[in-house]
Amino acid sequence: MAECRITEIFYSLQGETRTVGLPTVFVRLTGCPLRCTYCDTEYAFHGGNKRDISDIVEEVKNYQPHYITVTGGEPLAQVSSLELLTSLCDLDVEVSLETSGAMDITAVDPRVVCVMDLKTPASGEESKNKYENIEKLKQQDQVKFVIANRSDYEWSCHKIAEYDLTKRCEVLFSPIHGELNPADLADWIIEDNTPVRMQIQMHKYLWGDEQGR
Repeated sequence: MAECRITEIFYSLQGETRTVGLPTVFVRLTGCPLRCTYCDTEYAFHGGNKRDISDIVEEVKNYQPHYITVTGGEPLAQVSSLELLTSLCDLDVEVSLETSGAMDITAVDPRVVCVMDLKTPASGEESKNKYENIEKLKQQDQVKFVIANRSDYEWSCHKIAEYDLTKRCEVLFSPIHGELNPADLADWIIEDNTPVRMQIQMHKYLWGDEQGR
């Protein structure tokens, strides 16, 4: 059985995406090739523990989950994450993958809900976006833009139009916590009638920057 390097497994409420507010098991993989300016999980860049995928699945099963999120770091930086995702899908629950958009999603199990983060200019990692991934998105997937300022907002709107993203899947706009006033982003979306779902990081309003809740 293959192994994955894991930073943590924990049970909490989903703070973002379509399943926001729902109890979810999070499996955080270690390592990421990106260094976004706003990253809030730098502790997952290094360390972690190698574990058999079967052991990971057994621990997740103990929570009797309805929803599982595989996150990072960047999960797809570990090739074995593909096997982990398939094994979790075999539990017959909804499995989502939080991925940066810098890694090829072709081989991801089609049962997985991909939440793909297209990197905005303020992230410092815009050049890492693999736009060919857009053709591989399924209707159940989601594209997320993490927005720092008005320039990021306008860039994101341009990408939506360029790739006709809202015809492919749901699109999420998320203000950087503590940097962009959520009300400002809400006003821009309303003023422009932008067909996106705005989200905030609910877990940070509940528990601040504390991890592992």
